Amino acid sequence: MKKTTLLIIASLIAGSIFAQNLDLPAPRKSGGMPLMDALAKRTTARAFDASRELSTQQLSTSLWACFGINRPDGKRTAPSARNRQETDIYVLLKSGTYVYNASSNRLDRVSSEDMRSLGGTQAFVKDAPVTLVFVADLAKMGEGNNESKMNTANIDVGYISQNAYLYCTSEGLATGARGSVDRAALGPKLKLRPDQAIILAQSVGYPKP
Repeated sequence: MKKTTLLIIASLIAGSIFAQNLDLPAPRKSGGMPLMDALAKRTTARAFDASRELSTQQLSTSLWACFGINRPDGKRTAPSARNRQETDIYVLLKSGTYVYNASSNRLDRVSSEDMRSLGGTQAFVKDAPVTLVFVADLAKMGEGNNESKMNTANIDVGYISQNAYLYCTSEGLATGARGSVDRAALGPKLKLRPDQAIILAQSVGYPKP
């Protein structure tokens, strides 16, 4: 086979792989509800309108609000201990499963499978168009035992989850965080390593009428 033919095939394969990723529109970083109003109206939802999807703009802005880059030095909208930035956000959608790439403002495809039903043990999780799964990469956290790392990771994810709550309140969306996730089933599907841990899952969607 000619070298040029091989190059064309390789290019097509690479293009097919990258086409599976989802480039997001630039997040909206201004406007919205005043902070004190959002705090006053923040609630946890356990019912979602299964007929309504989030726009890619809403998805982009929600992920940026959660843990996007908000400064030229690469620091984020939520703090992390020693700026380790150990939390990855996996995004479960009807169209597949992705991981948020904050530096490129992109969703990198993990699988074409709809895994939303694995994002919680309650029946309502399948109705929400988006489930965010917050995963701690303990390998990024330096020295220390796993118990100490997990304690820190739990705190850091708490900041990110609250950002999601405040954005959803401002946007008129429903959201609810939970620790009840079938980690034994979901972890392998997400292709997690042994030193990655699912901390929390959070559904996002429109309120059920």
